[in-house]
Amino acid sequence: MKKILFSNSPISGSLALLLLRVGAAALMMTHGWSKIVKFSEYLTKFPDPIGVGPAVSLQLTIFAEFFCAILLALGFMTRLALIPLMITMIVAVFIIHGDDPFGDKEIGLLYLATFTSLFLSGPGSISMDAQILKKNRYR
Repeated sequence: MKKILFSNSPISGSLALLLLRVGAAALMMTHGWSKIVKFSEYLTKFPDPIGVGPAVSLQLTIFAEFFCAILLALGFMTRLALIPLMITMIVAVFIIHGDDPFGDKEIGLLYLATFTSLFLSGPGSISMDAQILKKNRYR
């Protein structure tokens, strides 16, 4: 029991990062997938918070929430994939829901904290990035 509660093995840290990465990505993909499925409905009412037009805003959001989330789950180009995800959450929390009560911002802030933590920590050793960067992987 002591080993489970107080162990700091490298594998436990990598497993934690894997779980955080895949869990956050899977949950985020559901948001992006719903926008893909209802694209024509969203197109007419999607907000344009950065002034590029509703169609481009919707496409950028889908890119981040679905396609970047796939890269995050795989641990491929992780830090690069996290940048659009963090920007999307910043826009959603502070611009789209800026005047809303805290409860409406809570999920976005949780995603933002998760994505920022993963950006700072990296994907961990159980990721495509780690396998690509590993030296002597064919020996």
